[in-house]
Amino acid sequence: AVLSIEKDRPKIEEAGVVDLTSKLDLEDRLLELANEISAIIKEHKPTVAALEGVFSHVKFPRSALVLGHARGVCLVECRREGLPISTVAPAEMKRVIAGSGRATKAQVQRAVAAWCGLQKPPEPNDAADALGMALFQLRKVTPHLRGTP
Repeated sequence: AVLSIEKDRPKIEEAGVVDLTSKLDLEDRLLELANEISAIIKEHKPTVAALEGVFSHVKFPRSALVLGHARGVCLVECRREGLPISTVAPAEMKRVIAGSGRATKAQVQRAVAAWCGLQKPPEPNDAADALGMALFQLRKVTPHLRGTP
């Protein structure tokens, strides 16, 4: 997600998910991700990046490993473009944006919609999570940011 500020309010410049070609080998999907992230950075010229901290569930170690690879690609592309990087714990984002560190995906979606003045919650919920991370960072650097959590 990419946000800007307009009249002390968050404005969505872009939000969504990067849909990678599942038939490709992991290395090629990571390259595809790198190219997408690089293109987004070049198009929007953000001043900072906020990435979700690593979390994993004991039952899904392979998913955690693949997610770690993808996160590493994002870190490298952000650094390559000279962006400062902020790592945000999911529970901290939920606490600040939705009012509870244990907020559900639906609660985060509704909170993001309220903050950004949207008529309906953003979908898919992964896009709402990305917006939540971006909002968290925007609030950190813009204390006077207005919105309704």
